[in-house]
Amino acid sequence: MANTLTLISHHLCPYVQRAAIALAEKGVTFERVNIDLAAKPDWFLKISPLGKVPLLQIPQASGEAVLFESSVICEYLEETQAGAKLHPTDALERARHRGWMEYGSSILSDLWGFETTGDADVFAQKRQAIAAKFATIEAVLGDGPYFAGADFSLVDAVFAPAFRYFDLFDTLVDHGIFDGLVRVSAWRQALAERPSVRAAVGSDYNARLMTFLREHDAYLLRAQ
Repeated sequence: MANTLTLISHHLCPYVQRAAIALAEKGVTFERVNIDLAAKPDWFLKISPLGKVPLLQIPQASGEAVLFESSVICEYLEETQAGAKLHPTDALERARHRGWMEYGSSILSDLWGFETTGDADVFAQKRQAIAAKFATIEAVLGDGPYFAGADFSLVDAVFAPAFRYFDLFDTLVDHGIFDGLVRVSAWRQALAERPSVRAAVGSDYNARLMTFLREHDAYLLRAQ
């Protein structure tokens, strides 16, 4: 379809998942093109200023516009697409949500170290950092099921991919990151059941993630 949006993607990228979730929540028809980030095609490098995914290709009368950075893509979708609102209408609450979206990005940064390091000390440091950040979230969550209560928001779209990692990690190591975090655990479960979240990755996600861990000789695979 000439007017269909295209999401340039990678099978494991959590930032791509944010955009895919937002598109699904808005009810937007889109095409998804996965690339190999270890062998980036020339056409991709020409349109991606940072050489990263996601990209959103938007058909225009004068050609094609390309957006990069997941937060920018999600904000654009919120401003231009019909469907459920994913940001609060109140300016202060909207700003607060954007802050927690950035906070979610900081957790993803720690998760990168947690999953890729081969060093036991770094692993322990990252585990502690992630646990502390989720403990902070525990103190600000309400009764749920989502971050803002009954309404799914872009904050949920940011955190769902972070929680998804633990579907596999929980089977590999007793990390204790969510111990005692009742509200966070309930939020995690609610997001896991959301159709948009489930559809944001392929059925082979866990197998691909396990391959990724093995390729990095991750300490996570050896931790007790």
